[in-house]
Amino acid sequence: MSGRPDSDLPPDTQTTPQPTEDTPEDLPEAEDEDLLLEQARRARWASVGTGALLALAGTAATALRAADAAPALVLAAYACGAAVCALAAVLGARGRTRRALWTTVAGVMVMALGDHFD
Repeated sequence: MSGRPDSDLPPDTQTTPQPTEDTPEDLPEAEDEDLLLEQARRARWASVGTGALLALAGTAATALRAADAAPALVLAAYACGAAVCALAAVLGARGRTRRALWTTVAGVMVMALGDHFD
């Protein structure tokens, strides 16, 4: 027996069961698709919530710094960071979760830059 075996086995020796009429073939695929849709929905809501929360925090920081008579550069940095985080929330709501993540990071970095100038 030095030859290669055939790639297609005869029907009576196949190891995987053939689908019957009682079990639909696409049931595992439908469950996977539902799982992916649920994960995408969670990612969208997480990006919307994070962006909105950080935008609110940046707005509050701008208001608090304005009451303390902070330099204009600090106020501008917090306000711009809050605007960028609000943009991230909008991107997340539209399903652009990867862009929303990077936009959120950029907004937080701008706010951190404003904190550095203070």
